[in-house]
Amino acid sequence: MPGRTVMVLTAAAAFTAPWAAYPAEASPAVSSSASDARGPWRPAVVAALGDSISAGFNACGWYVSCRSRSWSTGDDVGVQSHYMRLLDLNAGPALGSEVNLAVPGTTSAGLAAQVGQAVARRADYVTVLVGAQDACAEQERLMTPVSVYERRVAGALAAFKRSRPGGRVFLASVPDLKRLWRVGRDNLVARGFWAVGRICPTMLAKASSDAPADRARRDRVRARVAAYNAALARVCAAYGPACRFDGNALFDCPFTLDQVSKWDFFHPNAAGQRLIAQRTYPVVRDWFERPELQP
Repeated sequence: MPGRTVMVLTAAAAFTAPWAAYPAEASPAVSSSASDARGPWRPAVVAALGDSISAGFNACGWYVSCRSRSWSTGDDVGVQSHYMRLLDLNAGPALGSEVNLAVPGTTSAGLAAQVGQAVARRADYVTVLVGAQDACAEQERLMTPVSVYERRVAGALAAFKRSRPGGRVFLASVPDLKRLWRVGRDNLVARGFWAVGRICPTMLAKASSDAPADRARRDRVRARVAAYNAALARVCAAYGPACRFDGNALFDCPFTLDQVSKWDFFHPNAAGQRLIAQRTYPVVRDWFERPELQP
C-alpha cells in the first residue's frame, strides 16, 4: 500500500498509535482460559503478523519500519514487547527466535500469506493485528465488507491451526480510528500530514469539519472498525482455547497524541508501541506465567 495511507494504530485497527498508561495489574477480558498443574506453556518461535503497527512503522525513523520497537516481537527494552517479556520469563526451552512478518499497508487479504510464512518458520505463538487498512480506504465504498474481513481472518487462522496444531494465537482489536481523529483534529501539523499524505481518508479527510455529512462519515467508519472487532471475537471463539482476543482492550485504549509518531501523526511512536504491549500482554499472561491446561 502507498506510504501515504499506511496506518497508525490491529488495530489494526487502526493505528495502528501510542496511548495513555494502562495499569500493569489490570487484565482485559479474554476469549478463553484454562489451567492445570503441568506448568506454563513454552513457545519456541514468536511471530508478529499484520500491518504497519506491528511492523513498528515510523517508530524510530522517517517512513521506515522499525521492527525492534514492535509491541509484539521487538527487542527494544523500552518497549517491552511480548517477546521481551517472554525472554525475561525464560518462557521456553528454545525461546530466542522471533520473526516479524507484518507488512506496512497490508489488509486482511494479506494475512493468509503471512500465516504461510509463519508456518514455514515453525512459529508456535503468533500475534495478529490487522484491519485498520481495511477501514482506511480511499473511499467508504472501498472499505472491506465485514463478512469478507471475517472470512479472510478465519481462513488464515484455520490454516495455521491445521499446520501448527500445538500453536497459539493472540488477536488484537483494531484501534479506534475516530479516537485518533479526536486527539489530532485541533493540531494544525497533524491535519497537514493527514491532508497532504491522504492518510486514512475515510476517517481523517476534512479533519476540521463539523458538517453533518463528515460527522456521519466518521461514525460509519468507526462502526465498521467495531464490526471488525466483533468478527475477531467470533473467529477466536470458534478457534478454541488456543486463541485469545483482547476483548477490545486496544480499541478502547485512551491514547494521546504524544504517543503518535510526529512523522505522520498516524502510527504509534515508541511510547505508543509500549502502550500496546502493556495493553495486550495481560490477555495472554497466564499462558506463560501460570500452570495451565494444554489445549
